[in-house]
Amino acid sequence: MNRILVLNNVSETGLKLFGDAYQIGPNVTDPEAVIVRSAEVDTDRYQSLIAVARAGAGVNNISVAKATEKGVCVFNTPGANANAVAELVFIMLGLYARRVDQALRFVQMLDGDDAAIAARVEAGKSKFTGFELAGKTLGIVGLGKVGVLVANAGIERGMKVIGYDAFPTLTNMHELSPQVQIARRMQEVLLVADVFSVHVPLSEKTKNLIGVDQVALMKSDCILMNYARDGICDDAAILEALNIGKVKAFITDFPTKALLGNAGVICTPHLGASTAESEENCAIMAARQLKNYLEYGIVTNSVNFPAIEIFPTQAIRSRLAIVNRDVPNMIAAITGVLGEAGVNIQAFTNESNGRIGYNLVDIEADVNDEVIEQIRQLPKVLRVRALKFSK
Repeated sequence: MNRILVLNNVSETGLKLFGDAYQIGPNVTDPEAVIVRSAEVDTDRYQSLIAVARAGAGVNNISVAKATEKGVCVFNTPGANANAVAELVFIMLGLYARRVDQALRFVQMLDGDDAAIAARVEAGKSKFTGFELAGKTLGIVGLGKVGVLVANAGIERGMKVIGYDAFPTLTNMHELSPQVQIARRMQEVLLVADVFSVHVPLSEKTKNLIGVDQVALMKSDCILMNYARDGICDDAAILEALNIGKVKAFITDFPTKALLGNAGVICTPHLGASTAESEENCAIMAARQLKNYLEYGIVTNSVNFPAIEIFPTQAIRSRLAIVNRDVPNMIAAITGVLGEAGVNIQAFTNESNGRIGYNLVDIEADVNDEVIEQIRQLPKVLRVRALKFSK
């Protein structure tokens, strides 16, 4: 019985997919897998750990480097919460553009009879004159699932949209409106955007991606939005730009002490994925990916393993899931052990990502423990799992 530790509140709709063959919950000891949302996960803490599934896109709360060194697969769920984030981006942009927050506070302070309220409304509403989004230029950096939805929504609102992605994927580009202009460099977006929105994951390369140099390229009175990850925007640089009027407003999902209280900043409390639909989608996606990995060795949406999405055929009795460092001659070494033992390989699938090699070896018979241990002892092999299938 697989043991799965659940950290944070994860939608029961997703957890129910595991069924009775799994021991799953917040009190599971010595887990083979972990499902998590925002809690910190040090993979070294769990001796028997095979995989971690993050019900969300970012994995900066998981010790991915440690996991990789021990052959632990880390999954995320890109796109599962994309609609929730994209909708919130335009909710907050609309709130700012029409000064809705200030107008609501004004209304809450009204008193007197209906005639008095009507008079005060007519006298005071001019203070909340806003602007329309149509005709403005929306600049987007990061054309993943969220960025594409935001870009397309900008087109639907009559905005001019220009986007940039350092590593665009064919699938996402196919979903992008043909009216979106594609930039070859981020600087091209910074120079023309009236509204600039970032939608990239947090990594060493994207930390403080928007800093002093980038702000200097922005149009005066640009509106900057960060509904991606904390740390992508350099708060100190943004605050200085606000103080000198270079940036008109900073709208973000990541409050900090420095940002709070600044008149040019609107903060939401990390609400991007906080919808019932998003949480359920993330849980279902995480559960399916984790279940397929534990039962079949299939890898989908891993941040540290290459993808292999091949189910075993009905004739297969054993599948070896082998994780190794991506070095030459590993396939020869693995097949050599199996050949010496007289094991006939029905199918061998290998993928690599430059650091990790992942292999699925399908066999129409059982493989004894001695052979598996020989593969496990090969230099550069990080982990071997033997998956058995009944007739």
